[in-house]
Amino acid sequence: MSSSGDGLAGRPGHALVGVVRMPANGGSPVRTITRRVLFALLALVVTVVIVYADRGGYRDSNGVAGHGLSLIDCVYYALVSLTATGYGDIVPVTEAARLVNILVITPLRVLFLIVLIGTTLEVLTERSRQSFKIQRWRSKVRDHVVVVGYGTKGRAAVATLLGEGVEPGQIVVVDMTKPALEAASARGLVTVTGSGTRSDVLRVAGVPKARAVVIATNRDDTAVLVTLTARELAPKAHLVVSVREAENEHLLRQSGADQVVVSSETAGRLLGMATSTPSVVAMVEDLLTPDVGLAIAEREVEDGEVGGSPRHLSDIVLGVVRNGTLYRVDAPEADAIETGDRLLYVKKVTPA
Repeated sequence: MSSSGDGLAGRPGHALVGVVRMPANGGSPVRTITRRVLFALLALVVTVVIVYADRGGYRDSNGVAGHGLSLIDCVYYALVSLTATGYGDIVPVTEAARLVNILVITPLRVLFLIVLIGTTLEVLTERSRQSFKIQRWRSKVRDHVVVVGYGTKGRAAVATLLGEGVEPGQIVVVDMTKPALEAASARGLVTVTGSGTRSDVLRVAGVPKARAVVIATNRDDTAVLVTLTARELAPKAHLVVSVREAENEHLLRQSGADQVVVSSETAGRLLGMATSTPSVVAMVEDLLTPDVGLAIAEREVEDGEVGGSPRHLSDIVLGVVRNGTLYRVDAPEADAIETGDRLLYVKKVTPA
């Protein structure tokens, strides 16, 4: 929970390249570099074939008189020619060989250099671009959502956030595994490499300025440490934590969690209900899916609804949120709607 000695939070943007990853705008850099290397190899092979086919038109100043170029000599000439090294030991001597050098090998040399130098410059430019984007993001990020752990639960939480209209740039994923970070980055999310138990990592993720933190780690003890660290950094942020065992719920509450979701018991109840009342489970799953069918949503009270009963509205109201406290629709406090209340209701989702 204590801050690390390397001081991640105090580093400038260029020092965080590799720790923070901004969403990429183009394709995979590995695929791009691989494609360019293949182009360079193709140019080399074409040059070797051309020189070998006309090897009699070249002279090796260090070779044996009367002997033409070998395949190795052709590969050597192609390499030094395409890389513009030009030792001058092997040269074209016939007009045909020189014409081929002018019309074919020189354009191949230019292509070869563009591929190699262009790839190097692009890598350096991408690093500078990432540094600039990280610095700009750190200066502007606030009221975002930090998701610690991008496993099954974390991915489902992110999918729900995106389904509710949260912009991908307003979600930051913290994880230590490369496949998880790559999957999050592919969805346009900002990612931070590191453990959520370290305060420096959470500072880099902008937890002190976040409106909510979703803690979806695989271990309950890790969830407790992350919750303690996040609550210390962000006293006002809304902390939602997933735990596997119900007996650990009180530890998360004491650590500062606003809401605790017991994943094993929730899944177990649904499994049990599915054996006798599968239609109930289907309805619950429908309500929990934000992009199709029915969904549970929250909205502000309209002026014409103040003073009335939530049971008499056209919407199916499940509860009333007043001053941060949820009252079920059958509670006495929810008999009359007051100004400033928010309604928890069932809405029909229209697919995009």
